[in-house]
Amino acid sequence: MRRYSRITGTGSYLPPRRLTNADLVTELGQRGIETSDEWIVERTGIRARHFAAPDVTASDLGLEAARNALQAASLKPTDIDLIIVATSTPDMVFPSAACILQNKLGANGCAAFDVQAVCSGFVYALSVADAMIQSGAANRALVVGAEVFSRILDFNDRTTCVLFGDGAGAVVLEASDSPGILSSDLHADGKHVDILCVPGHVSGGGVLGDPLLKMDGQAVFKLAVGVLEKAAHAVLAKAGLTEADIDWLIPHQANIRIMQSTARKLKMSMDKVVVTVDQHGNTSAASIPLALDHAVRSGQVKKGETLLLEGVGGGFTWGAVLLKL
Repeated sequence: MRRYSRITGTGSYLPPRRLTNADLVTELGQRGIETSDEWIVERTGIRARHFAAPDVTASDLGLEAARNALQAASLKPTDIDLIIVATSTPDMVFPSAACILQNKLGANGCAAFDVQAVCSGFVYALSVADAMIQSGAANRALVVGAEVFSRILDFNDRTTCVLFGDGAGAVVLEASDSPGILSSDLHADGKHVDILCVPGHVSGGGVLGDPLLKMDGQAVFKLAVGVLEKAAHAVLAKAGLTEADIDWLIPHQANIRIMQSTARKLKMSMDKVVVTVDQHGNTSAASIPLALDHAVRSGQVKKGETLLLEGVGGGFTWGAVLLKL
């Protein structure tokens, strides 16, 4: 009998500090940077985002999301035998945020590691966990996306600092004899490294290069729209399904225009797209599990429905996962 994996619980967490566009406009104005709520909404669809307190780490955010996902799955931390954390903003250079989270959670002993694919990270991590469960290497996996992007933003660059927020989302993935994860499709093209990056690195007790986020917005937009369509059609083909079989599109929450364009190419109404970018901003690897948990807990997405998750990120990375909830 073939072995599959299914999502049995979802969870998320947002730090308490919520900044509306108006709040951010005021803070940036104090730095001499001009922007407006209208400018931000028109170009991105973002109206608010959450920032973590200075002493709060990605693993702290991930811990709360993980606890919520475990509760939803009716499991204890010790039931988990694999932890994968998708993050570009880990607590430290090493050990991994996954190991740190594992200890805070009380799930010591199981395999734990990070995946770094920026905004595609959760899709990558979910695909890896699915493969490990299918192979028998794991039975119950905790897959977390957690980010504190507020730490790497250049608040003198209004084109990027208004886009991102902090948060975490998580799912519990368990072995099953019925299909949950139907197919996945992952890609990367390193020749586009420079269009979205944080080029600094640690050396000799200091940071060499620039430790703040850099992005060519137009180049990212152009690439994202094309590769998301291809990844969507790839996972549908692998599963033997069509666009009409998708109940919900849950894309990386980067920019409402990218999401609208993707929906049009898939012949989907925006009524079938889960949108949280307006309230969360771009939370990188946390954005898809945050949106998924929001949709599940609000009753928007229901058990048995077919979901398409997809994301793009620095690298340039992209991918999609098709699943039945």
